[in-house]
Amino acid sequence: MTKEDPLRYDRLDYTPLPKSVTLARHRAHRLLTHWGHPELAPDTALLVSELGGNAVLHGCLRDRLFRVELALTDRAVRVGVSDPRGELLPRQRKATPDEMFGRGLLIVDAVADRWGVTELTVGKLVWCELDVVRGADQATNQQESHPLPVTAAAPVSATAPARNRQRHPAARWVS
Repeated sequence: MTKEDPLRYDRLDYTPLPKSVTLARHRAHRLLTHWGHPELAPDTALLVSELGGNAVLHGCLRDRLFRVELALTDRAVRVGVSDPRGELLPRQRKATPDEMFGRGLLIVDAVADRWGVTELTVGKLVWCELDVVRGADQATNQQESHPLPVTAAAPVSATAPARNRQRHPAARWVS
């Protein structure tokens, strides 16, 4: 996760309930639009939803909140979701077709430009970033030629080499 000072920042703690994930998703979409990046709002909302859902399902303890942080820098939108269960680090897995859960990190990997996990003194922070430049290019491409742009995404972690893959627009993932 890049460490440059944010231009905009938001942080809110939520109770570990499914309704809180919905509230966090809507807040993220509204903030990104208000911050002048409506082209990144759907993907940011999706990432908040996936990471928040993981926090509620796997990372929360009774009477402990999870936190959603959003930061806009010159280069990226950072999403961070922290929860108190540091011993349960997230990992990607292949869900079978009949499983209802198990695809959240695959979606994060497909949508985010980078993501990773930071162990905290108490708990963990799962973070991801969307490049602002990519978002602007995506909006330009969408206006000029394609209603649903397909662009290359960057690595899973900040240290992994770049790889090319097709991006799936958030509109196809949101249910």
